[in-house]
Amino acid sequence: MIIPLKDLAAHIGAELRGDPEHTVESCSTLELAHDGQLSFIYNSTYIKALKTTKAGVVILSEPLADECPVNALVVENPYLSYAKAATLIHQKSKQVGDIHATAIIGDKSYIAKDCVIGPNVVVSKNVSLQSGCTVSAGCFIDDNVSMGKNVTLMANVTIGVGTHIGDNVTIHPGAVIGSDGFGYAPLGDHKGWQKVPQIGHVVIGNNVEIGANTTVDCGTLGNTIIGNGVKIDNQVMIAHNVKIGDHSAIAGCAGIAGSTTIGKHCTLAGGVGLVGHISIADGVHVTGMTMVTHSIKQAGVYSSGTPFQTNRDWLKNAVRFKQLDKLTKKINQLIKSQKDD
Repeated sequence: MIIPLKDLAAHIGAELRGDPEHTVESCSTLELAHDGQLSFIYNSTYIKALKTTKAGVVILSEPLADECPVNALVVENPYLSYAKAATLIHQKSKQVGDIHATAIIGDKSYIAKDCVIGPNVVVSKNVSLQSGCTVSAGCFIDDNVSMGKNVTLMANVTIGVGTHIGDNVTIHPGAVIGSDGFGYAPLGDHKGWQKVPQIGHVVIGNNVEIGANTTVDCGTLGNTIIGNGVKIDNQVMIAHNVKIGDHSAIAGCAGIAGSTTIGKHCTLAGGVGLVGHISIADGVHVTGMTMVTHSIKQAGVYSSGTPFQTNRDWLKNAVRFKQLDKLTKKINQLIKSQKDD
């Protein structure tokens, strides 16, 4: 979309310093942007690139404005303002409904007239797709699935039986929603395992985004629930009966075991692991590679593990870690003996 800077400034609430009639039509980095593109800077680390940029306009904060050699949009939060501007510039045109000739549509399924169904899509029976949905090539939608307005399934997404998806949801390639949960009962005497039927479903709220190759298992009896505004990165594992509160965000390769409840406005950084059957309060932020083994009842930032170091130092410290219990007992004995004296 081609847009004059005066309109862009009004849209994001920025102070424009430069030519109000200058137009931009796309976005790029400070180093690569040309006269018809927008860029941004929110970290002074990139001040060198700012000074030499050829961008048509740069979104930045007041402290960096004097260093900008081109048109500038001055704001308090450059990162957020860039997100709003880029969304406006790169907005999708209104789609025209189309069902590809190779798509298979099951009995008693409803597909709104403006939906787009791509090549080799399979829509099973009794499925409902509301206005504005896009189902890309190779997707499979199982029986009794309901999807709200403006849902986008990228290529090769699988949606399991009975899944409910709200409005304005995007699910990226290869994600699997509603697969069987990992439930097995031991037969005893080392005879193996009895599978536990997974007969629940997945319920996804509005304005959710789910990354590529992420898996969300269906519930065993009840439902796995993803709240409104939740953002989930690539390759995240969400087990059966997990509940994720509104507007929480989960980064790549996190793993959440069954029947865990995560509150609202929480963040899990990359590689975080949560054991099953625990609860996480609202406003909890867990740093990368942390293992959470019990419930967290208060908001705050939580971490576990140790920073990386040379292998030689790590080996020495690992040995000392095993000695902590003995050292603690000795220290307590020394403290007690001093008190007795």
